[in-house]
Amino acid sequence: MTNYPYHYIDGAWVAPSGSDKREMVDPNTGVVFATAANGGTPEDVERAVVAARRAFESFSHTSIAERVAIIDRIIAAYERRLDEFSEVLAREVGVPRSARAQVTGPIAHMKVARDLLQSYRFETRVEDTIVRREPIGVCALISPWNWPIQTPVIKFIYALAAGCTSIMKGSDASPLSSILLAEVIDEAELPPGVFNLILGRGSVVGEALSRHPDVDLVSFTGSTGAGIKVGEAAARTVKRVSLELGGKSANIVLKDADLEAAARWNIARCFFNTGQSCHAPSRMLIHEDQVERVLPYLVDECSKFRIGDPRDPATTMGPVINRTQYESIKRYIQSAIDEGARLVCGGLESPTGLDRGFFVQPTVFSDVTADMTIAREEIFGPVLAVIPYRTEDEALKIANDSIYGLGGYVFTGDLQRGYEFAKGLRAGRICVNGAATNSVTPMGGYKQSGIGRSMGVFGLEEYLEIKSVYGLAEKAAGLPDLVR
Repeated sequence: MTNYPYHYIDGAWVAPSGSDKREMVDPNTGVVFATAANGGTPEDVERAVVAARRAFESFSHTSIAERVAIIDRIIAAYERRLDEFSEVLAREVGVPRSARAQVTGPIAHMKVARDLLQSYRFETRVEDTIVRREPIGVCALISPWNWPIQTPVIKFIYALAAGCTSIMKGSDASPLSSILLAEVIDEAELPPGVFNLILGRGSVVGEALSRHPDVDLVSFTGSTGAGIKVGEAAARTVKRVSLELGGKSANIVLKDADLEAAARWNIARCFFNTGQSCHAPSRMLIHEDQVERVLPYLVDECSKFRIGDPRDPATTMGPVINRTQYESIKRYIQSAIDEGARLVCGGLESPTGLDRGFFVQPTVFSDVTADMTIAREEIFGPVLAVIPYRTEDEALKIANDSIYGLGGYVFTGDLQRGYEFAKGLRAGRICVNGAATNSVTPMGGYKQSGIGRSMGVFGLEEYLEIKSVYGLAEKAAGLPDLVR
């Protein structure tokens, strides 16, 4: 059994102040296979913040060319270890090796940030005033376990592109992914203190980072409940907070849509990553006259999943991450049964032949009403609620009747009609007819799904402060106008 006992602070691997360790359980077998440091303390946070603050004094003045070169070195180091990332994701989180997007996606995000850095205007003008965008400072980056590589990469690479220094706290449920990412960054030979990693509990490390007066920004991705705590702690020192939180996204299938295409796409997107995705379309809204027509497509698409060992290249759905998540999903399934929803496929029993590990069947419920628990709360598992509607106005009302507003989806035979419907959805990212998202456009949520945006220009500007400089009319005349 392997032991991973270290933080990464000021360019070196160091022992944590605390002695707590976390046993890593393989979700495929339920057997412990490693231990990792989980003893991060406020003292460790202090060491990391001091290192990041010291590094910021010089790193914030590096040239664009210098930061581009650093990103290129990180990309090269990352690409050399793709197989290791696949193995860690399978062993630690249960992500199938066939789900290459979890491993290759970060490369695309790093390249977008690098290219944007070379074209972005850090100085523009408004009339005769120079408007400067400058790195905000020391950034605390707190990431979740469901995308334990891509999410921290997006946070860190845009902070670095802006000229900021960072302290990363990955999820204590997926520390090995954070350690491997830190090894890649160490291999890229960044100046000491530009990147730091602390392993530990959110209630200790996350709290200390959020409260620290020398942390200038906290970027958090995780549950809405945890995000509220981060916001409350950060407010004490009036620092910037960027939050990407929970979701309960609706896929509204209008009457003129291709039902089969909408159903098959909904299952594939909702159950990707075993349903452990904040953007999952876990509510499917179907006109009441079409519900029975769409159900066979949903069942058939569920039957196509190959459930099993995530290290098997043939597996397309692995286990959920741990027993806590497994038991939570089972409680939601039971609540749907108790509240009168109709079980169409899946359910409480383990998939055939998979009695060990944390496996959940792809599960679909019909006859779901908008007030049922599975229609309102984020399940974070392979469970779909099919909700009927009578009119499009009612469908829009049901879709928006949520504390969340992260994603939304519309299927229709008329793109203009789809766009008009999308404009009414109170969510930060809308896909029409299963359109793919990209790494250039902003991602973030309305309502209790978050504050701020990540990726692309908007993601870079999360890490920048704005300064107006007056009295330099001649220099300002040589700058491009500020376009917003």
